[in-house]
Amino acid sequence: MIGSAGAGAGLHKVYFNMPTPTETVVPFSLPLAPASGILDDPAEQRRFTRYAVGASGERIADSALRISGMHCAACAAVIEQALTRVDGVLGAQVSAAGERARVRWSPQRTCLADVVAAIGAAGYGATPDLALDAREARQLEHRAAIWQLFVAAFCAMQVMMMSTPSYVAGPGELAPDLRQLLNWGGWLLTLPVMVFSAAPFISGAWRSLRRGRIGMDVPVALGILVTFVASSGATFAPDSLFGGEVYFDSLTMFVSFLLAGRLLETRARHRVAQVLETALSGMPDTAMRLGPDKQIEVVSVQRLAPGDLVRVPVGEPFPADGRLIEGSTRTDESLLSGESLGVAKPCGATVVAGSVNLGAPVLMCVERVGADTRLEAIVALMRDAMSQRPALARSADRWAGPFLWAVLLLAAGAAAVWSVVDPARAVWVAVSVLIVTCPCALSLAAPSALLAAASALARRGVLLQRLDALEALTEVRRFYFDKTGTLTDEHLQWTGMLRMDGTSEVFSNAELMFRAAGLAAWSSHPLSKALVLAGASLDRGRPSGSSLDWHHVQEMAGQGLQALDCEGRCWRLGRVDFVATVDAVGGALGSPALDGRASTWLACDKHLLARFDFDEALRPDARAAVEALRARGLEVVLLSGDRPQRAARMGALLAVTDVIGGASPERKLTELAAAQASGLRVAMVGDGINDAPVLARADVSFAMGQGALVARAQADAVVASSRLGDLVLMHDLARRTMRVVRQNLLWAAFYNGACIPLALLGWLPPWAAGLGMACSSLLVVGNSLRLAR
Repeated sequence: MIGSAGAGAGLHKVYFNMPTPTETVVPFSLPLAPASGILDDPAEQRRFTRYAVGASGERIADSALRISGMHCAACAAVIEQALTRVDGVLGAQVSAAGERARVRWSPQRTCLADVVAAIGAAGYGATPDLALDAREARQLEHRAAIWQLFVAAFCAMQVMMMSTPSYVAGPGELAPDLRQLLNWGGWLLTLPVMVFSAAPFISGAWRSLRRGRIGMDVPVALGILVTFVASSGATFAPDSLFGGEVYFDSLTMFVSFLLAGRLLETRARHRVAQVLETALSGMPDTAMRLGPDKQIEVVSVQRLAPGDLVRVPVGEPFPADGRLIEGSTRTDESLLSGESLGVAKPCGATVVAGSVNLGAPVLMCVERVGADTRLEAIVALMRDAMSQRPALARSADRWAGPFLWAVLLLAAGAAAVWSVVDPARAVWVAVSVLIVTCPCALSLAAPSALLAAASALARRGVLLQRLDALEALTEVRRFYFDKTGTLTDEHLQWTGMLRMDGTSEVFSNAELMFRAAGLAAWSSHPLSKALVLAGASLDRGRPSGSSLDWHHVQEMAGQGLQALDCEGRCWRLGRVDFVATVDAVGGALGSPALDGRASTWLACDKHLLARFDFDEALRPDARAAVEALRARGLEVVLLSGDRPQRAARMGALLAVTDVIGGASPERKLTELAAAQASGLRVAMVGDGINDAPVLARADVSFAMGQGALVARAQADAVVASSRLGDLVLMHDLARRTMRVVRQNLLWAAFYNGACIPLALLGWLPPWAAGLGMACSSLLVVGNSLRLAR
């Protein structure tokens, strides 16, 4: 059992059941900075680490970490440099906007504790990307930001009161000794601001300089330090080269405005991080596993394995992907699909980890655990997207360094000129130039908008693997759709039952359906699943006294199911030549044609009783989605590997005239390549293994959430909700996102272009420059957050 109890400030005790014959409790401490024992525990690493095999056969780990203490894009580069110096780290990708890091490392050459220690040595915090640790780290960061802002704002108000007499007093009205006393008071009140509130800017600048980089904190910290040093010199030696003017009021107000802007930016980043936390919080910490002696034991979900039987009470989430083998219920899958309505789950239906049991206690058989579950796959996709730097941000990184050097030279030049024109204002002007030219708004313009859009899509059940896909989607002119599992529902649909005269005993239609559905519940075959769902939808008409107790159930691969009922009769469900005698098979072949549709047969003691027919069914929103894409001026093509006749029939249902059927994976690739060669940007929507090559070739690719793992790996976005209408939503959101990015870039460029001349002319005091810089960044972030609604 996992539990927690206070063990000092920020310290918890966590206990895991170990998979030994007798339950063994293993305690360990879990401080806010994780202990090396936790980081290097293989069972715990499974929660935030994936493994692969490298080209040379060595095992490679890919860990997701949550980073704290980052304030600008330059911090990401500092952390990446620190990580690449660790022997055994093969690669690192850090996102300042998402506060995430992805680290590829070799377990043979290093351990994760060394990786986290390297990040700590660089001046940042790192914890495994788990909901609890991330939440506590965010709370600490938010609390520290509020205290820093409070100290700066409170001291700024006091400093302003002490500076007011100097502004309102006429010539000779304020005695020199009183002015000096007020300056000393302002200096004392500025000290807490410098030591505590301005510490993030100064430490961030120091980390950048120590690694030979010019981050965005450098001009800010330089402006703060120059102002403080010049004002301190004017306070204690007014007749020196520093002159007699002090700027403590401007300094404290400037720091207050910057901290207010940074606090709101931090809240915006935390809002994005909460998308991951919400997904992770859907997984339980423990599971009620049924032991060999049929006794319930409470174990960590990390100890579950395929084949385990798990009891899931009402109101609890399912701990793994699996299948119900006892009981029926309804589940809440809103965490995975965004759909708030409950989903019926009869006995034999599949359930996914993270969905909540709403109806009744059930017994499930575990099929996939850990990183193999659908929820963990979705969370991994979200981590990947949040760790990325978009192409626009990477482009900004290339010119950020030269730009900041130009800023420093411009400020030095302004100070030199003003030292000749008006020496008393030289420092004042230099500080204003340093502050107003800091490109914070420019650095936030693209990442803030793209992450806000990704967050909005995640809530709808669309998971972006490549943030740049939003920009590419705005240029797409043709959509290619696969048919099976994409335009059609992943489940076959029961279309009807044909009775046979195979026995003297009379069975009603309802009795035949429930016996077939009850037997089908023992199989995971697609036809069996469809039959189970059909039986569940007819549950109200179930005949009284009917029994679904089966004994000696056997499933023959490629043939069907066989079981005995309570009266000893042998029932079979499956292929016609498996369930019945040769004579009965001959008669069945003369039954009405299926027109290519699938079917399964039911027999009792080898006497045919019924045939159950199935067919593909369009997704409920398929027609509306196709019409909506056409209304936006996009071409729609049906590209299917199914028989041309079936593809044409589906195209007619959707009113799609461009239909290509019988297409092999090579033919699909050729079709896309030809369209791209003609100058078209194309998007592909698919779900199967055969769609993986064409998904990789398309300019933008989408994989349905239930599709093959290799298809999801090649796609730019995964439609976990399985709603085709979300493709239209993403297309519209992509256009809005790029419009917001352009607005942000235009505003940031206008702000810098307008304010730099004002600062150079001495018309913009430092406090006003700080206010403008903070407001500019807030405007950019606020404009981007409109996309998250």
